[in-house]
Amino acid sequence: MRNPFTALQTVFDTLVLRRAAAVFPAAFVAALVAAFLAMAPAAHAQNSTAAPRIALVDRIVAVVNSDIITQYQLRDRLQSVKRDLQGRNTPLPSNDDLERQVLDRMILEKVQLQFAGDNGVRVDDLQLDQAIARIAENNSLSLTQFRQALERDGIGFNQFRDDVRTQIVLQRLRDREVDSRITVSESEVDVFLAEQKDAATGGAANEYRLSHILLRLPDQASPEQIERQRTRAEDVIRRARAGGDFAQLSASFSDAPEALSGGDIGWRTADRLPDLFVNALSKMKPGEVSEPLRSPAGFHVLRLDGQRGAGAPFMVEQSHVRHILLRTNELVSETEAKRKLSNLRERIVNGVDFGELARTNSDDGSAANGGDLGWVYPGDTVPEFERAMQELKIGQVSEPVHSPFGWHLIQVLERRVADMSDDRKRLEAKRALRDKKSDEAYQEWLRQLRDRAYVEYRLEDRG
Repeated sequence: MRNPFTALQTVFDTLVLRRAAAVFPAAFVAALVAAFLAMAPAAHAQNSTAAPRIALVDRIVAVVNSDIITQYQLRDRLQSVKRDLQGRNTPLPSNDDLERQVLDRMILEKVQLQFAGDNGVRVDDLQLDQAIARIAENNSLSLTQFRQALERDGIGFNQFRDDVRTQIVLQRLRDREVDSRITVSESEVDVFLAEQKDAATGGAANEYRLSHILLRLPDQASPEQIERQRTRAEDVIRRARAGGDFAQLSASFSDAPEALSGGDIGWRTADRLPDLFVNALSKMKPGEVSEPLRSPAGFHVLRLDGQRGAGAPFMVEQSHVRHILLRTNELVSETEAKRKLSNLRERIVNGVDFGELARTNSDDGSAANGGDLGWVYPGDTVPEFERAMQELKIGQVSEPVHSPFGWHLIQVLERRVADMSDDRKRLEAKRALRDKKSDEAYQEWLRQLRDRAYVEYRLEDRG
């Protein structure tokens, strides 16, 4: 006979968790869920002859609008974060600090996913399968091999699919809600280029490598909230200057997106950083930690990890490259395209002219020119193509390379380091200004989205 508690659990899950949330306030749903979970051991004890008691295996740790985050979900994500931190050789924060940090990330993620769902931002299974196939190919693995590699690392394939779907949705959401609304005027480009020229003339550094901790403030924060975060920022600075591990402090306290990656932002040109950061960094030496920097987002703590001189961003290495492209379709499979390119490569290595084979076999518009793409700047091609191109020696022919356009054979004919043309400088300047505006706008959008959400923490309710 079916256990009546199991039946009750199923009915509750279907009728309450999935439907009541759309009708009742979030706080009511949370209370109802908590009451049911509290009843679970007693209900089971009354209806089960196999065991008089049952351990409660899950609890609610946060309510986010009309949804919940459970202890099991938090524990699973926490284990994943710990593996990642250990892989980076980052000392682990205290379990309580890391748990709260991870929960905050999950809350922000859930708020975004709820907004995406309400606004029709989705990823269908076909798009997801294609994305995962590209990830496997980028790791030089078949889908079966990639799945086995994940399992060896203790990562379930279904969970990996869910994570990839989430990341695609979040990126599409950012593209629609933030990036698509960013504009850069020609006058802004003029000012930027003039500032770059002045920096180069003065010999100032204009590229920094830095690590970052953000202690976020809510919109219209009270004086007490501001003072509390200022005190926390000063405490972080004292610890960092006393020799504390900055990556560990970031994982413990930071609200920035890179918090669980040690706070490392990497190399950024000055134009891709807020003026607040640049003003502070220009007065610092590598290894130094800044004073608390106040912005609308909250308090920032920076550590300068390195700096490079001015003028470098406009001196770039160009590659003179040609390729053969085979597109896949209903008649040409991935396997067939790759096999055909392997045969063409073997003929080229044995002396057949690359250009002639490109003219007769390539599906690209460059076929008439023997596959010649001319001089290519960094960023002109898709990442898969550019990575393979950069790894080639002059004259060498690549193995078949997969990209969103199909399969390629690539050959680099020449390389040179040259100053950008004026038109190219304007294009790069516009891109840099756009990236800077996008980063700032995205952080502000996230802050507003989080402030509008109903969030109730339940970590302290666990017994």
